[in-house]
Amino acid sequence: MKRVHNFNAGPAALPFDVLKRAQEEFINFKDSGMALMELSHRSKEYDQVHEKAIADLKELYHIPNDYEVLFLQGGASLQFAMIPMNFLSSEKVGNYSLTGSWSEKALAEAEKLGKTAIISSSKESKYNYIPNINELIPTDDAAYVHITSNNTIYGTQWAEYPDLGDIPLIADMSSDILSKEIDISKFSMIYAGAQKNLGPSGVTVVIVKKDLLKDIPSSIPTLLNYQTHVKNNSLYNTPPTFSIYILSLVLDWVRAQGGVSAIEKINHEKASLIYNCLDESNGFYTPHAQVGSRSNMNVTFTLPSEELTKDFLAQAKELGFVGLAGHRSIGGCRASIYNAVPIESCEALVAFMNDFKTKY
Repeated sequence: MKRVHNFNAGPAALPFDVLKRAQEEFINFKDSGMALMELSHRSKEYDQVHEKAIADLKELYHIPNDYEVLFLQGGASLQFAMIPMNFLSSEKVGNYSLTGSWSEKALAEAEKLGKTAIISSSKESKYNYIPNINELIPTDDAAYVHITSNNTIYGTQWAEYPDLGDIPLIADMSSDILSKEIDISKFSMIYAGAQKNLGPSGVTVVIVKKDLLKDIPSSIPTLLNYQTHVKNNSLYNTPPTFSIYILSLVLDWVRAQGGVSAIEKINHEKASLIYNCLDESNGFYTPHAQVGSRSNMNVTFTLPSEELTKDFLAQAKELGFVGLAGHRSIGGCRASIYNAVPIESCEALVAFMNDFKTKY
């Protein structure tokens, strides 16, 4: 079977063991005589999948008991609007840290719904660094502070998170959730599209502190109100059952690797391999992100010319390296090395990069 080196930014690589298991169970799930996609979301067979996924995520990520875990739809993009709809009152201000395109989009949605403030930004440097957490000073009337923990387009990542006291910290962790250990209690809410580290596209995970939910206005449309999904265990409407099933298998795989701490160690090794290659290339490869802000999920870099970049990407594709083109908004190259990308793929990429540099 032909398998490429998958460096796509999302939807992204899934663990091969997960794909094999899903294939084995596809036609006749748990002797039900049906594929899981055919099962009612109210059936006992699916209910076991649903409850196990929630329980496993809580266990693997050490989520405290005063948090809810929700499986929603609409991707992180819908959360950009749901957050201010639920938590931004007319007397308060939504505080945003701008570190890339996705935080800009989150801010743009909030601006349609209430008052906002930009309390830190690296836009002036083309988002090549993460602002110092000591400079993240909320406004006096802050409803919450919103950050994007990892920036896929620019290849930057928060190495530490601010302690804001009573002000809720909300993080879009779509591209680095479950890639490293974090202290969940620092956050009032974490949300993530699954299609990088958690599973396939179609399901969005929300981890939200119960205290944050108590003042949601009753005027919020039913399906856009977090309380609706809490009260109905994410089953108010038909959930993306197959995506949640694959997510559950990914969590099994994470446990088999030794848990999140083991995954974090491997991710650091993968990223170090590629960053060392960039740093030792004598300027042939230039990283976009500043040291100290570099992402362990998305390694972004440029070559000396557009012509060389095209040659690099063409030759990489011929050799089975997929998804290395940078985002269309900034160009260059990007290697997305999420949890399921094996270290062997990173080693093969580094070997190709060194060979390409030598030839040119």
